[in-house]
Amino acid sequence: MASQSTATESTPGASPWRPLWPADNTRNDAGTEPIIQSNISLASLFDLSSRRTTAIPNGALQNDSSTISVTWQDLWVSAVDNKRKRKSIICGLNGFAQPGRVLAIMGPSGCGKSTLLDALAGRLASNVKQTGKILINGLEQKLAFGTSAYVTQDDVLITTLTVKEAVCYSAQLQLPDTMSWSEKKERALDTIREMGLEGVMDTRIGGWSSKGISGGQKRRVSICTEILTRPKLLFLDEPTSGLDSAAAYHVMSRIISLAKREGMTVVGAIHQPSSEVFHLFHGLCLLAYGKTVFFGQPNEAILFFASNGFVCPHMSNPSDYFLRIINKDFDKDEGEQHQQHKYDIEAQPTTNTTQAIEILTTSFELSGYSIRVSENIEKLRFMGGVSVKKFDQPSFLNQCFVLTKRSFVNNLTCPEIWATTGCASLYTLLLE
Repeated sequence: MASQSTATESTPGASPWRPLWPADNTRNDAGTEPIIQSNISLASLFDLSSRRTTAIPNGALQNDSSTISVTWQDLWVSAVDNKRKRKSIICGLNGFAQPGRVLAIMGPSGCGKSTLLDALAGRLASNVKQTGKILINGLEQKLAFGTSAYVTQDDVLITTLTVKEAVCYSAQLQLPDTMSWSEKKERALDTIREMGLEGVMDTRIGGWSSKGISGGQKRRVSICTEILTRPKLLFLDEPTSGLDSAAAYHVMSRIISLAKREGMTVVGAIHQPSSEVFHLFHGLCLLAYGKTVFFGQPNEAILFFASNGFVCPHMSNPSDYFLRIINKDFDKDEGEQHQQHKYDIEAQPTTNTTQAIEILTTSFELSGYSIRVSENIEKLRFMGGVSVKKFDQPSFLNQCFVLTKRSFVNNLTCPEIWATTGCASLYTLLLE
């Protein structure tokens, strides 16, 4: 194959860490690596980015009531700290999430991952101030019941129930009364099969006092209980937290398959995925202390860091390397500074973390990647807004009946609860 040549332009006073624009930045299913161009001037970068609009496939640009796209523009979130001073948590973020694709929000602890996720899901606390635009299908509208789901970081499950019982009870509490019990049960069983839990369907979930299913299986049970309504927008807060590499890969591969099949928009806050999981994502939003370091495709992030002098070592996990570059919690640790040389930061050997973050955030703002994000936001915004339809809920009486039945089954299968309740009642009676 003949090699492609690129003209070199020199710009007076140009920054040595100016980003490079890849010749082909479109991720495809075959996993073809993008071709890297080098020595592109800032003027050429903006000229190229103004013509390239292939980040969103044509098939994804179909807003209708069956899919949900999310865009956010100039999003700021701040809160009052212990000294009663308002502190910005996320600062002027821009981005988008598309149907059938998984967007991973990454960054060091305290960078604003969960805050951004909560802002998009409408779950911010009342004492938190939010400014900017969050559009759902091009409109400023709230997410209705059943159209979105949020899987929290911790698994909140009843340990005495089996996997089948937990998901079936959740189906009765969420699915409308217009569906028969057999239809709800079939929906629950289909969801269990989708998440690969058919083999442990009759196994108790278990907890600290009794053995049950594994941590990865518990995560999938939590996801099962949230996707019973077939939401078109799924939020995940640390879905791989506490899981080993194999379990994390299994969980994320199931989620990605579900997103593709159902046309679901998935946004997840991920702390530090393995290399295999990292390359599964369709999009990456990398944050550092409230600012955008990079927004694009995972393979492009590797090129972006390399173009700024931070070359990911061969056979290394890109997510580990990125977080090491932008995590300034250990800047004062001389041992960490010494270990930094192992990561071959030769282009800028004296650069500390604060300077690296400044270089990367400024470079991204001036790059074609940032321009492409803005263009795609405008595309999704002006496609014509579609209102999100509310999903029917079961009646209050039906929910009360199901909760009472579930509580009775829980107490029946756990004698310790009866003993504890009886002792507490007897103690209260003696005090009186």
